[in-house]
Amino acid sequence: METESLILKRDLVKTTAATQHRLTDKVVVRFKYYIQEQTPTDTASGPAAVWSRLDSFRSCCRVFQAGQLQVLLQCVPGWTASGPAAVCSRLDSFRSCCSVFQAGQLEVLLCSSLGDPVIPVRHHQLVAPDHRTDVVMVTPWLTPVVWETTFDPLLLDNIYKPQNITIATTVFAVGKYIRFLQDFLETAEQHFFVGFRVHYYIFTDKPTEVPKVKMATGRQLTVLPVTNSKRWQEISARRMELIQTLIETDLQHHTDYIFCLDVDSKFHGRWGTESLEELVAVIHPGYYTSQRNEFPYERRPESRAYVAPGEGDFYYCGGAFGGALQDIHKLAKTCRINYEADTAHSLEAAWQEESHLNRYMWINKPSKVLSPEYLWQDFQPKPPEIQIVRFSGVVKNYAEIRPNV
Repeated sequence: METESLILKRDLVKTTAATQHRLTDKVVVRFKYYIQEQTPTDTASGPAAVWSRLDSFRSCCRVFQAGQLQVLLQCVPGWTASGPAAVCSRLDSFRSCCSVFQAGQLEVLLCSSLGDPVIPVRHHQLVAPDHRTDVVMVTPWLTPVVWETTFDPLLLDNIYKPQNITIATTVFAVGKYIRFLQDFLETAEQHFFVGFRVHYYIFTDKPTEVPKVKMATGRQLTVLPVTNSKRWQEISARRMELIQTLIETDLQHHTDYIFCLDVDSKFHGRWGTESLEELVAVIHPGYYTSQRNEFPYERRPESRAYVAPGEGDFYYCGGAFGGALQDIHKLAKTCRINYEADTAHSLEAAWQEESHLNRYMWINKPSKVLSPEYLWQDFQPKPPEIQIVRFSGVVKNYAEIRPNV
């Protein structure tokens, strides 16, 4: 039987080359922005100023992972080409990189390698503004887990604002679920990507009952009629097909990111640019403290949603996920194909599209993971590690609102 360490090693090996080498021009461009626009021209600040400008723990790890630290440091005026290489050679593994960042000691290595005096840096200046010890902050494949205090919202917003991005948001308000739509939209206008262009796409069988909610400039809503079903499971399972079709027919040329959110939920706090990445998953609030063998994965090997015992990373929500448009198109298309293959064999995964999503995320690792702050459950008490609830599922009577139990 495999040990936990062997499973983690295998997980890292299974991570695709594309994921391992996602240090793209985008990262370099962002870094140059930090140096040119954000960093004062104060040579005494040196390495400390450089590393306080990297926007996420993930970016740093991926830089090392791709062997491209020198590419970033060469963007900094006055840094020699030999310096970064010397630094890289001192870090012997990705794990070492992580511990260096976590310990707040990267600037010590940089200064030592360049012969500069070591400059103390306050804790909040580092890659993660507040290194928390009460929660998991990074995954085994070196992706950040986003919690309150672990990001700088002002810095991130300033990076994305000039890009003039558009975020699509899909919401399914079918049958009696239409009653939740007004709260969803009103609270989204208060907290969801405030100041950015957002386009809500409302799938509903009751288009005349969609509430009129005042929206800020640059934000709009489109109603897309769909049919109801006698089983809520079928409604749930059809979402991936509809998301795939929406991307193919309407979104490809004018949308950058898309989030797919449950309508029976409301916002309570900021949900913004800290959540942007290629493929974004949210840890399920009901299982974030559970052992892997307690996750409700689909366990029948004949299902396309199957996750074997001992496999899996986290258990993710089906009610909140997102990312770059092309990545979510691939996810939706794959989950739809797998769902249809199961249906052809008279199979229905344990939790419909959520089961297929978890299978997909196990094979295709998310490039950012959001903590349960991003989809809490209102019936649960809030433990100390949940410092803020940003988005939550409201308390409801399923027997009353669903067409079947």
